[in-house]
Amino acid sequence: QVQLVESGGGLVQAGDSLRLSCAASGRTFSNYAMGWFRQTPGKEREFVATISRNSIVTDYADSVKGRFTISRDNAKNTAYLQMNSLKPDDTAVYYCAATPADSLSRVYVVPISYRTWGQGTQVTVSS
Repeated sequence: QVQLVESGGGLVQAGDSLRLSCAASGRTFSNYAMGWFRQTPGKEREFVATISRNSIVTDYADSVKGRFTISRDNAKNTAYLQMNSLKPDDTAVYYCAATPADSLSRVYVVPISYRTWGQGTQVTVSS
């Protein structure tokens, strides 16, 4: 089982950028599809972005398309979420998640597909 640790959250103003990192350890990182989700109090965990094992396939929630970019560096065992043009509605706890994938190009957009989760990192965007 891979272990995940997120970092990079913080308090920013609307229009600013942040880059979240998700450091993985324990297993072969390149065997895992990765995802980012977010959650606010009282709401279900929401899909943000996903990336395949080989980085060829990505998918995004409509609310972040064109503003967020997911990437990974398999040599560094790390996934990233570059967030630009942040809005107050992006305020949430952001979680990275991993799941083993047989296919190099498979991605997953629902939380139940993921086996391992990080502890989350808070992102707060002020208006």
